[in-house]
Amino acid sequence: MTADRHRIQVIAHRGSSEDAPEHSLAAYRKAIDDGADALECDVRLTADGHLVCVHDRRVNRTSNGRGAVAALELAELAELDFGSWKTPTGAETPDTADPERTTVLTLERLLRLVAEADRPVGLAIETKHPTRWAGRVEERLLDLLERHPVPGPVRVMSFSARSLHRVRESAPDMSTVYLMQFLLPRHRTGRLPDGMRIAGPGIRILRRDPGYVERAHRAGNQVHVWTVDEPADVALCAELGVDAIITNRPRAVREQLGRAAA
Repeated sequence: MTADRHRIQVIAHRGSSEDAPEHSLAAYRKAIDDGADALECDVRLTADGHLVCVHDRRVNRTSNGRGAVAALELAELAELDFGSWKTPTGAETPDTADPERTTVLTLERLLRLVAEADRPVGLAIETKHPTRWAGRVEERLLDLLERHPVPGPVRVMSFSARSLHRVRESAPDMSTVYLMQFLLPRHRTGRLPDGMRIAGPGIRILRRDPGYVERAHRAGNQVHVWTVDEPADVALCAELGVDAIITNRPRAVREQLGRAAA
């Protein structure tokens, strides 16, 4: 099956994170400028109850600090540099002067950015588990989404089926994406946990089992694939007819798919 390449959503993984520090405000601004249909982010709850856009359990890799996000307060995270490790494209040294590249990003600030965009931009928000805060993550997430509505579509993603069930119990109309690093036997037919209609396989699953996309579609589910950066993988996803590509390179992927410049 060949996809209509103009219908595949292009989702910016942690922003345009090939060009700017992941999860920075600068990366998300660039993703919007690059024409991304939606922005992907990971969220974790701080010790004082704020949702921040950080992928790892600890801040060691992406900042100049140490420690677990869940054990730190927002004010402590705000003192760290989350961007100087990433040198801007074409530059010889990191940019330490731009706070939009170096300051920890709260989900609330990202929601404001999306609301201010000059076009509807979707959001794909991944809850990270396990965490000491358990269901408080989903509770806080849904509260923020209610208080800061955005014009584009929003979906919640997770590798944790329990997390997605919590979301659906409180917000039955919220779209949910069940992320998968590998296919369990019960999911090989394309079926998903009850109530979920979007599969989120890693690209390695499709390389090994390209027929999965057709089986998922036959079961009535969409397929959103992560993280797709290589041209050969983009071509594979287009050929298989996936519904969305999650990528660190939204502009390059859009161009490969024949999408007009933003």
